[in-house]
Amino acid sequence: MDIGALSVSMSAASLSMNMGVAMLDKILDTAEVTGEVLTEMMMESIPVAGLGEYIDIRV
Repeated sequence: MDIGALSVSMSAASLSMNMGVAMLDKILDTAEVTGEVLTEMMMESIPVAGLGEYIDIRV
């Protein structure tokens, strides 16, 4: 293999690796935002204290 082909091959491999790292970084950012939103939604869904403690049943 000549030097030119080796250089092109190494450059392509480096580009591919950099693209993979960039994609994983974006995926991590998205997962963090999704986790924060889910946490907020769960905190907002906590029922009001005393709500539903008693059930009136009439026969």
